[in-house]
Amino acid sequence: MAHTKSTKHHKSKAMRRTLRREAPSTVGLLADEQDFAAMTGYETFVFDDHTAYLKEVEGLLRALAAQGVHTTVALFDPEDFLEFCRATGIDPDTAQSRTRFTAEVAVCGASLPYTGQPIDSLVPLLVNEAVRQTTWEYATLLLARLGNCAECGEDIGREALDRASRLVTRLLEQAGPGSHHLVCSVPAEEEQLLAVLHAERTANEPVRLTEIGGAEFVTVLAAGIAVESPGGVVLRTTGPGAPDRLHGWRLQQGRLVALTAGEVFSAYCTDAETGDPVSPEPGVEYCPGFDIEEPDIHH
Repeated sequence: MAHTKSTKHHKSKAMRRTLRREAPSTVGLLADEQDFAAMTGYETFVFDDHTAYLKEVEGLLRALAAQGVHTTVALFDPEDFLEFCRATGIDPDTAQSRTRFTAEVAVCGASLPYTGQPIDSLVPLLVNEAVRQTTWEYATLLLARLGNCAECGEDIGREALDRASRLVTRLLEQAGPGSHHLVCSVPAEEEQLLAVLHAERTANEPVRLTEIGGAEFVTVLAAGIAVESPGGVVLRTTGPGAPDRLHGWRLQQGRLVALTAGEVFSAYCTDAETGDPVSPEPGVEYCPGFDIEEPDIHH
C-alpha cells in the first residue's frame, strides 16, 4: 500500500514538472535606475540596489530556461503600474498587484521572449521594443485623428497609409535583390518618429509588406505624408561581392523627393549635432535616390 502511494506521489510530481515546463512565465523588468527607484517606495518591494536586482532577474531567467520554461520579459513601468492599480482598484503595494500588472503588460505592452541573452543585452533590446511600440501607437493615433478630407470626403489617414505602402513597395522593387535596411525619420509635435525596416530580396521575388516591421514603417511614413512634415527615408542595400549602396529621399509637402548623390554623401558625412564633416564610410557607394513617386497625389 505504501509502495503504491509512493509511486502515485512520484508520478504526480513528474506530471507537475511536465505541466510547469508547458506553462509560460512572464517576468517584469525595471530597466533603468529611475524606474527602479520609484518602486523602492513600496514596502513589499524588497530590493534596494538596481545592479543587484538585475543580477537576480538574470538568475531567475536562467533558472526558468534551465527548466525548459518559455519566458517572456516585459518592461515594467511604475507610472503605468500605478495607473493600472487605480483603474482596477487594487493595492499597488503587494506582490500580487505587481504580478497582475506584469501579466497585463505581457499581453499589450513592450515584451520580448527570453532566449538566453545576458541582462546587459536584454535591457536595451527591451527599451528599444518599448520605443518602437510607442512610435507605432503615436503614428497610428495621429493618422486616426486627421479625419476626412474637406474637399473629397476621403479618410486622410487611410489614404496616406495606402500611398505609403505603395511607395515602400515601389522603393524595394527598384532597389532590386539584396539585403535592404530602410530608416524613416519624421519629426512630430511631441517626439521624433523613427521606424526601421529590414527586407531580404532575391531576383524576381515580389515585394510583400506583411510583417509587423513593414506595417510600422508604413505607418510612420504615412504620418509624415499626411501632415506634410519634413523628414526623410534612407536605404542601405548590401549584396555579395559588391560595396554597400546608400540612397536617400526627403519628405517634402507629402512627397518623397529623391536626393542627389552629393546630398546623400553630405547627409551621411556630416555630424548632425555639430555640423562638422565626418569621414566617408569605406566600402560604401553614395547614390542618388530613384524616383518612386506617383504622378498625382491627393491633398
